[in-house]
Amino acid sequence: MILFLAARPVTAPPVRPSRPVRPSPRRPRLRLRSRPLAPYRRIFAVPGTRAFTAANLPARLPMGMLSVSAVLMIAGSRGSYALAGAVTATGLAATALVGPWTARLVDRHGQARIAVPATALAVLGSLSLLLCVRHGAPDWTLFASYAATATTPNTGGMSRARWAHLFRDDPAARHTANSFEQAADELCFMLGPVLATLLCTALFPEAGTAVAAALLLTGVLLFAAQRRTEPPVAPAPATGRPRSPLRLPELPPLLVTFLATGAVFGSLEVVTIAFADGHGIRTAAGGLLALQAAGSCAAGLLYGLLRPNGRAGHRFLGCTAAMAALMLLPLLAAATGSPAALAVALLLAGMATAPTMVTGMGLVQSLTPPGQLNEGMTLAVTALLGGIAAGSAGGGWAVDHLAGAGAAYGVPAAAAALALTVTLLTARRRPDRPAAPVS
Repeated sequence: MILFLAARPVTAPPVRPSRPVRPSPRRPRLRLRSRPLAPYRRIFAVPGTRAFTAANLPARLPMGMLSVSAVLMIAGSRGSYALAGAVTATGLAATALVGPWTARLVDRHGQARIAVPATALAVLGSLSLLLCVRHGAPDWTLFASYAATATTPNTGGMSRARWAHLFRDDPAARHTANSFEQAADELCFMLGPVLATLLCTALFPEAGTAVAAALLLTGVLLFAAQRRTEPPVAPAPATGRPRSPLRLPELPPLLVTFLATGAVFGSLEVVTIAFADGHGIRTAAGGLLALQAAGSCAAGLLYGLLRPNGRAGHRFLGCTAAMAALMLLPLLAAATGSPAALAVALLLAGMATAPTMVTGMGLVQSLTPPGQLNEGMTLAVTALLGGIAAGSAGGGWAVDHLAGAGAAYGVPAAAAALALTVTLLTARRRPDRPAAPVS
């Protein structure tokens, strides 16, 4: 075709070649304007990506449902929020211990071989909790049952590992995929508690746990069935047992930043509920928190449209600085006593969290060895969960001991400042490596 077009001027007037040349500079600009979502279309054009993403979403939604459902179910039947909180805290601690071990097995033996039996065990734990609550079993059975749910695999991490394998030589596509995954996380944590509350209050107290367990099992089975996009199992090292990613010098400081970021999330939730309760609008607390998650979800999707420039460490520093600055807005808005001002402040504050998480997860992927991606990302999620638990406790203490819930918004602001401080202190010592290729 090129040779044919080159031969055309021989028989055609000389002016003919100028016609296709004239509009050519405009076409790329028009195409970019009419296709603003081109980066997302490009990653989902790869065969199999839509299938595993569609299967992963129902598997991920229970992450925002299980703890809320357990609290509502236990508190409704036993009349004790203290017992409900202790049971969910025990499950969180068990997840922090078991989660990295489960992820290591996934890396070593494959997603399908480990995720399905691990999910089955977790679902049995949820059903055991439901039956123990339903039939008035002793309190210790609630702790044992909920602790069994700690084998729930990190479905978001497994999805990110697939993107990392598919786009191992394309950093821009990995950035877009990680942005989408973070937006999906925010969407699930925004819709999960709402769905759990609706099921537990409109149907019966055990409905939330039952539906969450069914979604988890169905989603993981469908996800594991998508074998063509599953990352290959890395060969075992010749030295025997692989080193834990925790022994990498650059990873622990990054996990401390994730811990502080989790404290932002946990304290923001508790303080916002207390603020709404103190202003007589407790039913609006879910809406206020949904605004924060919506801001984060939108920012994550928009962030994925941008082409990452510069060093990842510098971008991460900029994201944590933006988060620290925007987390001052709820503190200032709460001081006015206006729920409307707080709603706007939470929406804006949420817009810094997703870019921080996207860039941070990208750094975890680049630092973690190829055959330990699931373990590395699960360690990051574990740090987040630990931070959420600590932030919830710190936010609750601040509400009780400071001058009202408005002043307690200083806790998420302080946690964001801590994340920025840790990043500043460790940014120079963290090398920017290219993302490790997945064999």
